[in-house]
Amino acid sequence: MTDLETRIGDVTLPNPVMTAAGCGGTGRELGRFFDVGKLGALVTPSIMPSPRAGRPAPRLTETPSGVLNAAGLQGPGIEAFLTRDLPWLAEREARVIVSIAGGSVGEYAEVARLLADAPGVAAIEINTSCPNVEDRGSMFAAHPSAAARLVRAVRASAPRRVPVLAKLSADVTDIVGVAMACADAGADGLSMINTLHGMAIDTDTLRPRLAGITGELSGPAIRPVAVRCVYQVHAALPEVPIVGMGGIRTGLDALEFVLAGASAVAVGTATLHDPSACVRVLRELDGALKERGIDRLADVVGLAHKPAGSLYRRIDPNVGLAVADTAGTGSTEPIEQETTQ
Repeated sequence: MTDLETRIGDVTLPNPVMTAAGCGGTGRELGRFFDVGKLGALVTPSIMPSPRAGRPAPRLTETPSGVLNAAGLQGPGIEAFLTRDLPWLAEREARVIVSIAGGSVGEYAEVARLLADAPGVAAIEINTSCPNVEDRGSMFAAHPSAAARLVRAVRASAPRRVPVLAKLSADVTDIVGVAMACADAGADGLSMINTLHGMAIDTDTLRPRLAGITGELSGPAIRPVAVRCVYQVHAALPEVPIVGMGGIRTGLDALEFVLAGASAVAVGTATLHDPSACVRVLRELDGALKERGIDRLADVVGLAHKPAGSLYRRIDPNVGLAVADTAGTGSTEPIEQETTQ
């Protein structure tokens, strides 16, 4: 059996696959298709202090290899989540990572405070891509100092036993600088990347496809950007756990993020057309590791950063066995036992 266990802060997850915030609902939607307790964790939509109607329709439009959405963080607010959704998830023994959002540092801190005594919360994920109403609507994630203030406030409001993850945007000049500021401010881990800001115009109506004009791009189109961000941040902060996301559709996509430095992965847009995508990706990731003769997920986290001789396994089609090139020379031999160097 492959050991898929992974750690985010002080929390141990049985496997690395989770939902991406906003794509799996609060669990009931996906619970019709599989046991949500089998996921490494279920990440909720971003929860705000008060109910929010979101943006007008149309909110969603397809693009080549992706989707643009402009939902506007629609949701019933923290009180409804605590009384209706969290108990449902707790009954199913799901590990819950609560994504939180707000328009000010104080609003984030208030949501984190209300979650402090809530049972079943495995971690808190800070959606730093929200506009800061106290700074002319500038996105928190755009500035290291603003992101750090946000992380510091949430970390102070949340119990020490609950890891705090900062979810970062690639729509910034220097994502590594923002990541380092968040880690210095007390983030136990990082989630990346959030959606990319984009736009589509209908050439028949000659008008924007979304009522909100611009929207957030997700899906396979952003995966190369996401992998690059994970790779760069892991290189700068190798001890900080990363949840990688952005266009994951298959187990091999998930493995690519792990090799770049992610300790866990989140599946988002793929669930829109395949509600069972998370469990399928988990099954495929397990199979991909077995095919490569890898016994532990932890052994390949960030492996793409290491010399070829560190641990290189593949399937040799000539012999049908897992083989290793421990010297990085191109010569291979069947693996009899774990080969590292």
